[in-house]
Amino acid sequence: MIRGIVTSSEGIVRLSVFGKRGQQETIEAIVDTGYDGYLTLPPTMIRELELRWISFGDATLADGSEIAFDVHEGEVLWDRRRVLISIDSSDSTPLVGMQLLEGFELTMQVWQDGPVLIKRMKPPIKKPRRRR
Repeated sequence: MIRGIVTSSEGIVRLSVFGKRGQQETIEAIVDTGYDGYLTLPPTMIRELELRWISFGDATLADGSEIAFDVHEGEVLWDRRRVLISIDSSDSTPLVGMQLLEGFELTMQVWQDGPVLIKRMKPPIKKPRRRR
């Protein structure tokens, strides 16, 4: 389970990000359900961690403008497991997106200092098909 806190305007969680040589940075990231990637980090942190570049990406922002960005590969500690993910470069506060939240339940009690909880869900049970 990942725990965080609600500030005056957003849910925040702490994550550890690991670099190429094993270095570790602890970050605070905004939980952003409007972002469909895994995680964003500022370019300066990406350089410090020496994350491997893998491609370019592009996105349309909420205001309709379009941006291009670099995509890197890195590891984060997510629910007590190190997970290899794509990390988008962005000159903003780090964001946790929907791809990192997939398979998890997100709950926030939205008031100042309210809890943010991200909990792994059990996979749905597939019922056998009936034969006719």
